[in-house]
Amino acid sequence: MRLPIFLTLVISTRNQANQISTLLAEVSRMLDNLVSEHEIVIVDNASDDGSLLRLRELTNIDGLPNLQVYALTKEVDSDTAAWVGLENALGDFVAVTDPLVDDISFLPEMLDEAVRGADVVFANNIQKTKQSFVYGFAFAMFNSLYKWFNGIHLAKEAPHYRILSKSVINFILQHPQPATIYRHLPATAGFAKVNLSYRAKSKIPQKERLGDSIDRGMRMLVSTTRAPMRLVTTLSLFGAVINLAYSAYVVAVAFIKTDVAPGWVSLSLQQSGMFCLISLVLLVLGEYILNMVSLQNEGPAYHVGQEFTSARMTCREKLNIEEAASLFQKSKHDAV
Repeated sequence: MRLPIFLTLVISTRNQANQISTLLAEVSRMLDNLVSEHEIVIVDNASDDGSLLRLRELTNIDGLPNLQVYALTKEVDSDTAAWVGLENALGDFVAVTDPLVDDISFLPEMLDEAVRGADVVFANNIQKTKQSFVYGFAFAMFNSLYKWFNGIHLAKEAPHYRILSKSVINFILQHPQPATIYRHLPATAGFAKVNLSYRAKSKIPQKERLGDSIDRGMRMLVSTTRAPMRLVTTLSLFGAVINLAYSAYVVAVAFIKTDVAPGWVSLSLQQSGMFCLISLVLLVLGEYILNMVSLQNEGPAYHVGQEFTSARMTCREKLNIEEAASLFQKSKHDAV
């Protein structure tokens, strides 16, 4: 039996003109058998291979029903693209996935948990794709730092593949920068959540760009928690205490010893330690400054250049049928 709910499926795509028709047809068939009402929200992440033309064809009268397409004018990160779809979703529950990377057949198990009362359902693929050693090391370092600052392992406890209830989305909408905090907030805001795991091989090799990942990770670190700034103040206090203690040590040595050797070693160690400390402080402060400047000067994180919808929306058709039925009953009652 199909679940009596309205489900929105959000998919962000880029340069997938060859696979998009088959992919969406498969997804649409699965949703038809899974829920009573559904819509598929496609966010085209500034494709340049003809994907947008193919999506337009799919929204024609002889194409697929229940499609909403939002075409971005410039490429953004995956989290921002997902949020474009989320804030335009109409469903009671909203699933975010990449069918070429995630296992779409696992969606019924996730939806079952959501219907039982979970506000947030995460699905983590424990079979990871191969990445370079440098990317793997940077990925592990970032998740360790994020867990230290926020208490969650972002990749395992808040993966991209998820289902959110409408109340969670409305809560995120109240934040001044929802696209920035969308990735972690459902896992840290106290909502009823369930973490599931599955094992599946991606249909396409998932390649991440190290530079973009570092930039996104640093922005997430400095914009989602005060812990880095607290670390800055702690380091500054620690440096002041160490300098004070070293000054006391120098004064004590001057009073106690008469044959003090040239303090080249001590001076060198002091200078190197202080410069290292100052460098760390400047690094974190610099990232905060960059983040504040970007928020003030860049404007919105995305811009929807085009928007179009399927010629057939089954939920609207049913609404029209219900409206016609009610009018018929009313006219019948008036005639009696």
